[in-house]
Amino acid sequence: MHDVIVIGGGPAGVTAALRARELGASVALVERDRLGGTCTNDGCVPTRVLAHAARLLRESAQQEHYGLLGERPVLDFGQLITRTQDVVYTIHEKKQLHQHLQSSGVIVYEGFGPAWFVDPHTIELGESGRSLNAKSFIICAGGHPRRLPFPGAELTLTHNDVWNLRGLPGRLAIIGAAATGCQLASLMNTFGATVTLLDIAPHILPAEDSDVTETLQSAFTARGIRLVSGMSGIERVQRTDNALLLVYKLGHQTMEQEFDAVILAVGWPGNLDGLKLDAAGVKTERDYVLADDCRQTNVGHIFVAGDIDGKMMLVQSAGYEARIAAENAVAQLNGRDELRGYEPHIVPHGGFTDPEYGSVGLTERQAREAGHEVALFDAMLAGSVEQYEEALGAARPRLVVLYEDNYNFLSKMCLDRMRRACCDMIEGARRAGARVIAAGSDASDAPEKYLEAGAEAVLRGEGLAALLALVARLDADLSQPVSQWV
Repeated sequence: MHDVIVIGGGPAGVTAALRARELGASVALVERDRLGGTCTNDGCVPTRVLAHAARLLRESAQQEHYGLLGERPVLDFGQLITRTQDVVYTIHEKKQLHQHLQSSGVIVYEGFGPAWFVDPHTIELGESGRSLNAKSFIICAGGHPRRLPFPGAELTLTHNDVWNLRGLPGRLAIIGAAATGCQLASLMNTFGATVTLLDIAPHILPAEDSDVTETLQSAFTARGIRLVSGMSGIERVQRTDNALLLVYKLGHQTMEQEFDAVILAVGWPGNLDGLKLDAAGVKTERDYVLADDCRQTNVGHIFVAGDIDGKMMLVQSAGYEARIAAENAVAQLNGRDELRGYEPHIVPHGGFTDPEYGSVGLTERQAREAGHEVALFDAMLAGSVEQYEEALGAARPRLVVLYEDNYNFLSKMCLDRMRRACCDMIEGARRAGARVIAAGSDASDAPEKYLEAGAEAVLRGEGLAALLALVARLDADLSQPVSQWV
């Protein structure tokens, strides 16, 4: 019998297995398909390839300003998709997850198909009939794109299906205007597709701050993306002679429009199907496993981490949750009653839209609804605006900091090249003595990476002093100092 069995070989599962082994437990990791999870195989990594191609295309529009003469590049979408798979393969080769796990003493069961519980201490591996027993389990089975139950749903695609396309759809409908939908809309629009972005919400990116939402809506509209907000539902999708007919409700009207492809980006439920959690007595709610702040389910020896609990569902938070789950599982095995809780963290996130956006912590609305008296510091970064606008056609760089006495809430920005501003924000907090917890991530070129590099994190420090330190740092990059504004 193993001390710990980890179910799932994505970022959360690999982190949990390595941490439990590091603490001295005997560990097995079970992965139904390929190690790496959604992020590596069909999420973050291939999306970054698309984002890089889109950035190159946007910048090529200004090539003549820099003496780069000749025709603008033309996108071969099929070749780009092939490139995404090459990069995924390269990442697998560089990570060597299987070997790394094995060299750490973790027993790996990869490609055995789905695993399911037989009883609270036993799982069965796929159709092999092989059973494994453990004192504790950590479920890191991840999630998958949601499909909606309307007539013709089988004709639609999800984010995972994009990697199987061999041609760019000329007319594309994307249903769902949260992070994934907006990202796909922006990328496909840059590649040359005519994009319609639909959602039942009154505006795009409903979870983001209003500044981010308004900036992205204006940018999308200016770039020719058609936004349909406040629709009441999808009636059906049906195949016509040369297209797909999308029928949806908008107010009291029934709208019809033809597209070459329809992509659903309407949520990310946990991978509960097939786990047979009832056999272990684990409670679920809707599409996710219920767990407390210690990542512990109602069955004391079973823990969870990552997307399957429906909380953060970000790769940068998955590792943090996994470490807590592993430490608590091993602590419990060692007879410790007191378990470590999931501390409230400011988890950075962002999107590969144009302009890119990133945010950390609470939005202004969330902070006010929580009863905090907040203040806003809004800086339009002016030092190199002309260069941005001329060379990149970028949105005017902007940094917004939401703070209270303990500087504990939000720093957000919405600009095309946000990396310098992110680093400045983090450096300002560090100089002021704020508590900064660095986040480990294997993410490649991404907005989140630059937020993570300095803070995963809780920025607790000297309040206004931290803000002033940030301003002092920014002054060096601005054509007009902003310290006088505070």
